[in-house]
Amino acid sequence: MDVRPLRREDEPLLFGLARLDRGADRRTLDVLEGETVFVAEVGGAPAGYVAVELTEVSARVDQLFVSPEHEAEGVGKRLLEYAEGYAISQGAATLQVVVEDENRRAHDFYRGRGFVSVGENVLELVLPQA
Repeated sequence: MDVRPLRREDEPLLFGLARLDRGADRRTLDVLEGETVFVAEVGGAPAGYVAVELTEVSARVDQLFVSPEHEAEGVGKRLLEYAEGYAISQGAATLQVVVEDENRRAHDFYRGRGFVSVGENVLELVLPQA
């Protein structure tokens, strides 16, 4: 599995995958076009993506999506690790993610990687400083 920056030709495919899984909308397209996005490839085809937005002191994962046919293959974990490395390289002190209360699977995923609750629907990971 490789992780690389988003290429413009990826957008329609990633939008389509997200739409099939969870009803992608205009916000999904805005994130793909306006944020730093990394794509995981399996066998040369996109298998998921993570979108990261930087602020002055932190980074936020706006979307992390894994194609249904690649779930349970470590794609989400690899994308999150890549996002963490990117955030550290940019000097972010923390990495945050917004997770809806009813999404227990996502809560378990992030908490299993050291994220803690810091507000309503917000989980955060304190990053090591370079």
